[in-house]
Amino acid sequence: MLELTKEELKKYFSEDIFGLISETADEMGLECYVVGGYVRDIFLQRPSKDIDVVVVGSGIAIAQSLAKRLGHGAHVSVFKNFGTAQLKYRELEVEFVGARKESYQHDSRKPIVENGTLEDDQNRRDFTINALAVCLNKEHFGELVDPFGGVNDLKEKIIRTPLDPDITFSDDPLRMMRCIRFATQLNFYIDDTTFESLCRNNERISIISKERVADELNKILLSPVPSKGFIDLDRSGLLRLIFPELVAMQGVECRNGHAHKDNFYHTLEVVDNISRVTDNLWLRWAALLHDIAKPLTKRWEPNIGWTFHNHNFTGEKMVAEIFRGMKLPMNEKMKYVQKLVRLHMRPIVIAGDVVTDSAVRRLLFEAGDDIDDLMTLCEADITSKNIERKKRFLSNFQLVRQKLKDLEERDRIRNFQPPISGEEIMKTFNLQPCQQVGVLKSAIKDAILDGIIPNEYEAAHTFMLQRAEKMGIKRP
Repeated sequence: MLELTKEELKKYFSEDIFGLISETADEMGLECYVVGGYVRDIFLQRPSKDIDVVVVGSGIAIAQSLAKRLGHGAHVSVFKNFGTAQLKYRELEVEFVGARKESYQHDSRKPIVENGTLEDDQNRRDFTINALAVCLNKEHFGELVDPFGGVNDLKEKIIRTPLDPDITFSDDPLRMMRCIRFATQLNFYIDDTTFESLCRNNERISIISKERVADELNKILLSPVPSKGFIDLDRSGLLRLIFPELVAMQGVECRNGHAHKDNFYHTLEVVDNISRVTDNLWLRWAALLHDIAKPLTKRWEPNIGWTFHNHNFTGEKMVAEIFRGMKLPMNEKMKYVQKLVRLHMRPIVIAGDVVTDSAVRRLLFEAGDDIDDLMTLCEADITSKNIERKKRFLSNFQLVRQKLKDLEERDRIRNFQPPISGEEIMKTFNLQPCQQVGVLKSAIKDAILDGIIPNEYEAAHTFMLQRAEKMGIKRP
């Protein structure tokens, strides 16, 4: 973390926009400060594009006056109900808000807002590290206002609330999710008093919309080590309220000396593994949900041990239910996650046995353009503590990947449609739509996937005639 004097901090506000805001505020006789994440990220040496400016007075008036100064290309959006204005100019976005104090009713996170001082505004901030302010007025330009020791908390890597955390979290329960999200993103530690308050107030999360909760979950999933966030959600009691299906995966049952692994912690390990190699949010969701149906499908079979038969197919159905319940997108993104959950066992089965061309062709056909993501998921899923077993599987995965590449180049199987269409079959044999047409078309597809014939029209046409003859279907 940077140690900054006032003069050093001023250099971070040398861009023209800050000088223009300063001049505008001074001309209007208003106190003006940059607050929150932008200031925090200067100390953390993180890039930040979100500039939030607090004005002791009308933030809207300063935004409108500044836009006139900037002239062509500056656009202001005013949100009178919230007392805010957003100024867009070239690549910049600056949010202006009047300093305010807030009070809350128990059944809502929407505050009753009154005009206030900078102190009032900093008091209402969620965490000390987000309550930092830097003055933009000429007389005190670059001066840091840090009433709660936020800079020291950045140094110590601590997340805590400026005021009593019970009030902070009860007033706006979304802050509980944000607390864990910031700790996960920044790899910070949640202060003990703050964490105890999370546990006491967790039931308050019920007044927060599903969309807001899902947005914070997405940010946790996109963090460098997502497991940290999910473990904190679990420890605080929030996870059972927002994601009970994940909590159901916890625990190990033992019978006759046979125990299965704890699927909750296995899943978090898979998510961490995949997060090292991809920023694809929906691939990370697939990792989180790949074994979600194991609690539902768990069975003890005396001659085998613990089984989870068809957990991939049951999991595919659960993906839609979970996405719907969390208000996540019910579109191609959800279908993508479903596909990966459904297919996640296939490469493992292939890699654990003799890698045949036929099995790899069928995998390529079903996975289509998502084959590389599927292989990435399956490699992340190898969490065995048996080093030799892990090496063997990963080595076989490399063989599967090479076969996928070779067969794709040779047979063009990815997303292929059989060279003979149903319409051509009907025309060739003068048939109406019927079961025989579907059987013939499937037979051609299977012959290509099994390597009996190449993926070419002439070979497929000859095969169709021969198979039709065996079925007793004659050409007119």
